[in-house]
Amino acid sequence: MIRLVSDDTAEGQRVDQWLAKNCPEMSRSRLQALIREGQLKINQLVIREPKTRLKTGDSIEVSLPEPVAAQPEGEAIDLDILYEDDDLIVINKPAGLVVHPGNGNETGTLVNALIYHCGSSLSGIGGVKRPGIVHRLDKDTSGVMVVAKNDHAHNVLSRQFADHGRQGPLERSYQAVVWGALSQKAGVIDTYLGRSSRDRIKRAVVSPTQMDARHAITHYQLLESFGKTNEKEAIASLIECRLETGRTHQIRVHMAHIGHPLVGDQVYGSAFKTKANMLPDDLKTIVALFPRQALHAATLVFEHPSTGKIMSFTSSLPADMLELIGAFRKFR
Repeated sequence: MIRLVSDDTAEGQRVDQWLAKNCPEMSRSRLQALIREGQLKINQLVIREPKTRLKTGDSIEVSLPEPVAAQPEGEAIDLDILYEDDDLIVINKPAGLVVHPGNGNETGTLVNALIYHCGSSLSGIGGVKRPGIVHRLDKDTSGVMVVAKNDHAHNVLSRQFADHGRQGPLERSYQAVVWGALSQKAGVIDTYLGRSSRDRIKRAVVSPTQMDARHAITHYQLLESFGKTNEKEAIASLIECRLETGRTHQIRVHMAHIGHPLVGDQVYGSAFKTKANMLPDDLKTIVALFPRQALHAATLVFEHPSTGKIMSFTSSLPADMLELIGAFRKFR
């Protein structure tokens, strides 16, 4: 139980903001979750709204439920471990592996593998379905991920990911194969993303006034062009993307928005099936059989939550993307 009396600094402030400042051992997201669960009392009244404004002298109580064991069971799934210590584990996630249990994927996930490998040491902050998960990659995106093994590490890493490297050391870079020739070798895509009005499952570039609009910024750079000696006539391109924000499907939506969807992206790149059908037979077959969006989380840099050391991890492109790139390179 946390018991506090608000001081002069609390006057007019949101309760979640004031608590986050006065309870540094807890993240704001964790406090918000507790508030919505009914674990907050202000002057003996249960408050479920994190936006509630405080007054000087308010009596505040936050109940801390006992940690709940993760419900998913451990499964002996091979992990490509890049680094591990008492605070965290860094893995190279293969394409096709779902990060956490959900509808249609209750078993066979990264979380199941982590529970088997780490046992009870995983952080419980992510909830019973997502123990230790600080960030996630789509099922069909491969590459580097970090997972917290205790609550302290989870809080510190979560703050770094929330900052997106604006003031801290966090860096994330991805490599992707996209359709077409980029109009410029480097650029920034700065939009708002939200739920698509045409398909509620998809994300889309939306007006900043839309209720669920979230600012999204992607920096991209051309690494290689395929198909023509003239870059302006390239059939496809290998690019690097660096995220300044971390929205759902951000790279996939942003690249489709500027007319260069990811090769293999059946959700945001389906309009390019005609272009794929016009390729030479050998290349057309490889593209048609490519089972996922051509996206790989290549680099992750963060500050270690306990030592403060800058940790940097790189994952080489997986075999399927190397084969795809090799096939495009042969096309002239």
